[in-house]
Amino acid sequence: MSRELTLVKLGGSLLTDKTRSEAVRPDRLRALARELARAREGGAGPLLIGHGSGSFGHVEARRHGLDRPPADAGQWMGVARTQDRAAVLHRLVVEALLREEIPTFSWAPASALMAADGRPETGEVAPLGRALDAGLVPVVFGDVVLDRTRGATICSTEEVFRFLATALPATGWTVQRILWMGETPGVWDADGATLARLDRASAAGLVAVGGSRGIDVTGGMTHRLETALELADRGVESWILDGRERDRLYRALLGGPFGGTQVPARHPTTQGGA
Repeated sequence: MSRELTLVKLGGSLLTDKTRSEAVRPDRLRALARELARAREGGAGPLLIGHGSGSFGHVEARRHGLDRPPADAGQWMGVARTQDRAAVLHRLVVEALLREEIPTFSWAPASALMAADGRPETGEVAPLGRALDAGLVPVVFGDVVLDRTRGATICSTEEVFRFLATALPATGWTVQRILWMGETPGVWDADGATLARLDRASAAGLVAVGGSRGIDVTGGMTHRLETALELADRGVESWILDGRERDRLYRALLGGPFGGTQVPARHPTTQGGA
């Protein structure tokens, strides 16, 4: 029987200042780690945590032109340097979680996934299933992965989550919902008001969603919303939330009121987000 899982993305712009190179926000990272730990102690179900690369991977990727397919030796060195910088932030996130006694299991997309034309195509997720079986909390991140057609490609956390939602059921785990923690209260309408609910029909009426503050080679909020809508078609619910607000993540994991924008699954489950 399949078991249900919540994915949590800690956005790169939430954890770092993306207008400056390698500028982590230590107080915010520590606060979010504590909320995750408290939620687990309070009975939150199984979790898988992902995080963006923020001002670590994105700055390096832009410097080496990795928003375009690698074509020369300089860009291949850029692949190596970007992967290294993304891993540096990953270690900082994992260390923050370990300080709160969260039993992490680190999973690097570059070592597990193969892409084709910019999207993960195949990958090894059995270790994630076994880690979840053991009560561990997998931690994944945006990375650079090899690509059959492009050579290499930036693989955002959104793309990782999209792949996992399809691949994890083979291990006995089903993604039930995703909490996207960023720097906005949710998705805004044309008047700047936060939408409580968004689906394909209402999203088509938005003039623009916007990208991310600072350097972002994966598309920011637009990319996140596109992913959430695609996963909604597969039965996965999403909530786009403001990670700057104290206890927002904690309440979302334990079912208290937490606001934000809901992207409901096509076959929605009962959730408390009023």
